[in-house]
Amino acid sequence: MKEPPMSVERIEALVVGAGQAGIAMSEHLSRHGVPHLVLEQGRVAERWRSCRWDSLVANGPAWHDRFPGAEFSGDPEAFVGKEGVADYFVDYAARIAAPLRCGVTVTGVTRLPERAGFRVETSEGPIEAGYVIAATGAFQTPVIPPLVPADAGIAQIHSNSYRNPAQLPEGGVLVVGAGSSGTQIAEELLAAGRKVWLSVGPHDRPPRRYRGRDFVWWLGVLNKWDADAPEGAEHTTIAVSGAHGGATVDFRKLAARGMVLMGRTEGWRDGALTFADDLGRNIRRGDANYLSLLDEADAWAARNGIDLPPEPEAREIGPDPDCMTHPRLSLDLRAEGITTILWATGFSNDYGWLRVDALDGQGKPRHQSGVSSEPGIYFLGLPYQSRRGSSFIWGVWHDAKFVADHIAKQRSYLAYRAPGDTAAAAE
Repeated sequence: MKEPPMSVERIEALVVGAGQAGIAMSEHLSRHGVPHLVLEQGRVAERWRSCRWDSLVANGPAWHDRFPGAEFSGDPEAFVGKEGVADYFVDYAARIAAPLRCGVTVTGVTRLPERAGFRVETSEGPIEAGYVIAATGAFQTPVIPPLVPADAGIAQIHSNSYRNPAQLPEGGVLVVGAGSSGTQIAEELLAAGRKVWLSVGPHDRPPRRYRGRDFVWWLGVLNKWDADAPEGAEHTTIAVSGAHGGATVDFRKLAARGMVLMGRTEGWRDGALTFADDLGRNIRRGDANYLSLLDEADAWAARNGIDLPPEPEAREIGPDPDCMTHPRLSLDLRAEGITTILWATGFSNDYGWLRVDALDGQGKPRHQSGVSSEPGIYFLGLPYQSRRGSSFIWGVWHDAKFVADHIAKQRSYLAYRAPGDTAAAAE
C-alpha cells in the first residue's frame, strides 16, 4: 500500500540564523504581525560563544553597541565581553518572545513550482515559507589564503579558532592581518611573552577616544556611520580595540615593545614567507586616516560651539621603528623560531544552500539594502548592507526594520482585492 504524503510545516516568514541579525529580524516581524520562525543550527548568538577568543570584548562601548530597546547592565562606558554579549541576545530573544528553534540546520532553499513561496529543507524536515530571510551574518567561512603548504611543519590557525596563548605551540607566532582581530590577538600574545611578528596591510586607524568622546560617538556626529561602502571595496580594515578598557591602536608603540612588523603577506618560497614593500606606506596611510578624523572632530566642535577638552598630545606621532625603516621582505619561519601562523584574514559568505536566483556568479548576494533580486528572499547582517554601520549590533537592528517594512509592504499589495475580484488570497 502506498504511504500517504508527509505533511509539510508552513510558515509565512522563515529567518535563518539566531545571532544579532536574526533576533533583530524577529522583533520587527513581530511588530508587523508577520507569523514567522527563526531557525538556528547552534544556540542563540552561537558565534559569540564558540567562534571568538576568550578575552574578546565588543569594539564599542555598551551605551552604543546595543539594540535601541534594551541597555546592557553595568557601566555604559564598558566594553562588554563576548559571553555578556551572547547573554544579552539570549535575554533579548526571551523578552520579545522570539519564536526560536535551535539545533536545526537549513540545507537547501528552492522556489515552489507554480505557486508563491519556497521549500526549505532542514535537518528536521521540510518547511514551506512565503519569505526567507538569510540572517547568517558576515562571518561565515574563515578564509586562510592557500600560501603555506599544509606539510610545511608550521601550525596554521584562523582567528576564528583562536582562544588564548596557551592553545598555541611553544615558539614564535606570525599574525597575518592587522585589523581589529589580528591586532588584539597579536598584542595578547606579546603580553603573554611570545615573540610576535605582525603582517600589516592597508587599514583605517581611528582614535579610540578623542577629547573625551569615544570614536563611535565621533563617527555618529560626523555622520560617518551612514557612509556608503568605499568604491571598489566591500570591507574596510579598521584597527581599533576595546581591550583593557579601550586604547588607540599604535603600531609604532607595539614595535617599541618588541613586536616585529612587516608589510602585506605575498607568497611562500623555500620555507620562507615573502612580504610586500608597503609597510611604511600602510602605516602612514593609517596615520593620515587617524589625523583626518581628529581634524574633522576639531572642526565640528568649533563649528557647533561644543566645549570639549583639547587634546593636543593626540597628534603626536612617534618615531618610525627599525622594522619600518628597514622592512623585512622575507621571513624564514624555522630560522626565526616561528611555530604558528595565525591568519586574521577575514571570512567569506557561504550561501550554497540558497538555490534561488539571489546570488551572482561568485555566490555573493545580489540585493539592494537586503532586498534580493529573487522576490521573497532577503539578506541581513552584510557589511555595508545599507551603510557603514550595517554589520554592527545597532546597525543590523535598523537594517532589519527596513527589511521587515519591505515584507509588510509586499503583504499589503498581495492582500489587495479589486472590486469584483474573486481570486483567492496569495499565500
